[in-house]
Amino acid sequence: MKIFGRRDGTAAGNGEEEYTWRDGVYLTTVNDSLQADILVSKLDAEGIPSEKKYVGSSHFLEIAFGKNVVGDIEIYVPPECLEDAKNIIVPVDLDDCMRDDVPGTEED
Repeated sequence: MKIFGRRDGTAAGNGEEEYTWRDGVYLTTVNDSLQADILVSKLDAEGIPSEKKYVGSSHFLEIAFGKNVVGDIEIYVPPECLEDAKNIIVPVDLDDCMRDDVPGTEED
């Protein structure tokens, strides 16, 4: 899965190829409102402002049904925060996590 590329193929790198919206630069696209809320909350906790851009009818679906599970939502951050935001939302493979590093989780 390409985390920092837009689903329409537009690049999300540095320089002239950055995709901007409302003074923010593109960070990632998620496919439901729960994922968007989690990312925005995590970025906010780290002091990085962010904004959601609803693609197509996704915002209407969230208003009408209480959540959006079919439309894409793009996340944007200020240009000066883009690298920090990318480092915060990097996915971690749970198989790579060492359970024996956590006290009280030793397997017998």
